[in-house]
Amino acid sequence: MRVWLFIAAAVALSGFGCLADAAQAAETGDQRAQAVGKSLMGVHAPLVSVSTIDGKTIDLSKLYGNKPVYLKFWATWCVPCLEQMPHFEHAYETLGKDIEIVAVNTNLNETLEGVKAYRDRHGLKMPIVIDDGRLASALNLRVTPTHVLIDRGGKIVFVGHSADQKLDSALQNLKTSAAGPKADASERTAAPVPAAPQSGAITSAGQRFAFADPAGRKLTALVFFVPWCERYLKTTQPDASAQCRSAREQADRLVAGGTVRVIGIASGLWTNAEDLTDYKTQNQVAIPLTLDASGDLFRAFRVTRSPTIVVLGPDGHEVHRYTGRDVGGFTQSVQSGRIDRS
Repeated sequence: MRVWLFIAAAVALSGFGCLADAAQAAETGDQRAQAVGKSLMGVHAPLVSVSTIDGKTIDLSKLYGNKPVYLKFWATWCVPCLEQMPHFEHAYETLGKDIEIVAVNTNLNETLEGVKAYRDRHGLKMPIVIDDGRLASALNLRVTPTHVLIDRGGKIVFVGHSADQKLDSALQNLKTSAAGPKADASERTAAPVPAAPQSGAITSAGQRFAFADPAGRKLTALVFFVPWCERYLKTTQPDASAQCRSAREQADRLVAGGTVRVIGIASGLWTNAEDLTDYKTQNQVAIPLTLDASGDLFRAFRVTRSPTIVVLGPDGHEVHRYTGRDVGGFTQSVQSGRIDRS
């Protein structure tokens, strides 16, 4: 336990601190989780089957009516997640026989190898799954970490951000609660279906942005990003931080040149409309932005990394994408005409 606390404290003091600190002027992590919880309390949890990073299947629908469930959403780059890991591991070790406890990685800027290394480095024993977007979408994920407690009947009874007395009390209530009736077919929440291809988005200025060029001539670049990437990931994922800045600067140059249509698509994780407005103002962003609060656009275009630039032909179909270090070559590829428009 001492080692855990030392590591958590060291990480919390390094770099730029945690996202909760960065969001003090806006909503805190607790406020974001509470806002989500209001719409989820008493709702039947989704019928989703997930696979752990070790290849085991956990069918949540088979647990409802028999065993309560504790889902914790987290990320390897998330400082408060690391700070809370001793609490989470303790919950698993003491309550794991009575409650199905699952660590749900958000799958943003993650790899299977990286998640496994994190688990081994910190001695985690609980089952870990990497979300494919369905759980985050169904449970309206807005902040990491997020704790979701589901009673024996399959209803959501708690949503929170902090590992505090409220969570501890809710876990004890969950453990001792009697088995409730299983939801009938009309009450069950179906698993989210894959997001359908999108034809456009509404920008933060309230304007419709079509992904296919109305004039049928220009390429369109969809710049997927998280507004806190440049600052928050500067310590934990410095390469990603630099790539986010590169993508922003290139996008602004291209839209100014008028050769490519560009829109920035912001993840709703740790971001609301106010945060996006602040990001646009502070960085003097020239391109139009849209907030993908539901995560549907990220899922529809199979984006799990910030930044990712998806290039569409004039007809709106994908012709190329840039991720990781490839982002740096985006502008040069456009200017040289190396991107196939068909």
